Amino acid sequence: QVQFVESGGGLVQTGGSLRLSCVTSGFTFRLRAMSWFRQTPGKGRELVAGITGAGGKSTNYADFVKGRFTISRDNAKNEVYLEMNNLEPEDSAVYYCMDGWTAPSYDTWGPGTQVTVSA
Repeated sequence: QVQFVESGGGLVQTGGSLRLSCVTSGFTFRLRAMSWFRQTPGKGRELVAGITGAGGKSTNYADFVKGRFTISRDNAKNEVYLEMNNLEPEDSAVYYCMDGWTAPSYDTWGPGTQVTVSA
């Protein structure tokens, strides 16, 4: 079955950096667009970034992370990454990876990884 396992979150100060990783299985990763979403208590999941399949030559970012976050992928490892720089308290959330370009392809989500940015 499809699985997503996120890691790399933690507690950082404003302006700090984190690199999130997501290991996937159960589908043909290299052919699929992948994305990162985030969720805070009381809010639905929102799209953070996406990357196309195969060579990952196209990416898209939410306005609130443009210039600060970078999505990338390693098709040999079935992994997708999110490099986050210049973090702000508003970036505090649980971050999830998912198959899909701008919308989730599956109903099954991984456990997510918590990112907390202190002021």
